[in-house]
Amino acid sequence: MWYKLAQSMKKTTVYRRPMGENLFEEEFTVEALSHMGNPLERLSRRVDFEMFRPILEDALLTKEVKSAAGRKPIDVVLMFKVIFLQRYYGLGDHQIQYQIIDRTSFRQFLGIHTVAEVPDEKTVWACKNRLSQDGTFDRLFDKFRSYLDSLGLSFNEGKIIDATFVEAPRQRNTREENKQIKEGNGKALWQPEDGDSEKEKERKAHKRAHKDIDARWTKKRGENHYGYKDYVKADKKTKLIEKYHTTDASVHDSNVIAPLIEEKDKGQDLWLDAGYVGKEDVVTECGMIPIICEKGYKNHPLTDEQKKCNREKSHTRCLVEHIFGFVEGAMNGSFVRSIGIIRAKASTALNCLVYNIFRYEQLCRCQPAIIEKGLASVQG
Repeated sequence: MWYKLAQSMKKTTVYRRPMGENLFEEEFTVEALSHMGNPLERLSRRVDFEMFRPILEDALLTKEVKSAAGRKPIDVVLMFKVIFLQRYYGLGDHQIQYQIIDRTSFRQFLGIHTVAEVPDEKTVWACKNRLSQDGTFDRLFDKFRSYLDSLGLSFNEGKIIDATFVEAPRQRNTREENKQIKEGNGKALWQPEDGDSEKEKERKAHKRAHKDIDARWTKKRGENHYGYKDYVKADKKTKLIEKYHTTDASVHDSNVIAPLIEEKDKGQDLWLDAGYVGKEDVVTECGMIPIICEKGYKNHPLTDEQKKCNREKSHTRCLVEHIFGFVEGAMNGSFVRSIGIIRAKASTALNCLVYNIFRYEQLCRCQPAIIEKGLASVQG
């Protein structure tokens, strides 16, 4: 048997005779992708990324240009679109550079025609790191939300709040180190001391740079989680994210309600899961009407009537799970590859922005009636 298999592997495969080179091959490829339904092409038709240029230039073009000589900086909108692709497809810095070179659809979306125009992985990392440090992704999210509001896509028909875990790289610390981190003294760890050699100082600096003193452990339904929590408030009708918040994983869901509620939300219904039982007063104080799934307890299970009521509430509340499903499934956004809560917050902002952009395109394509209703409310 193995002898026959080995012999079959030695056979030369006969392929089709290659056709001659075609000068219009790239155009034919783009046309074929468009015919099959290129999602990035659809996105480019709906969203003008130039709306983000002023914010990006303020964040990235901070150095005074003293001379016209030298290589020109890479366009800021192009760099943001690279980061956008990287986040949506869950790619690392090296992989996004490779995929831009390899994929026609990526180059078409970016407006790149030659390999020389592709940003290298170090440039991508430096740009993303800079945007993560000063809240630029938050401002970009607010800019796109203002655009959605101008289209009337913020309906006052109810909101939904929920949270999800974002796993972080797990740390290997001693018990004493973990104790200090939990007490909020993590910054004092791995600091150079008098008498340390240069090599020891470098070792401590390297170790400190790879230690996340902001992430925390927690347990839910018997599973341990380490990292952070992302909270979102979504519009019930459009499933667009309107506000978000990030904490360490140890914070209970029910303790993050007020930071997500805005003045314009007052008087609307707010759908919440059973984890928010007992927080009805907090929701009421914020001016919203709580609709919370009921919770069963030991020796006090839910009645059939309560179960029926929960099913009715879940028809609406579960819509927020579609958001988490997209972020965690399509975008691979259920974990962070970075260290510290500052970058974790920036990752949340970028996730929410990328989701909203794709959700807006989906609404335009699949639910045009909602877009028309929103425009009518603005114009009327």
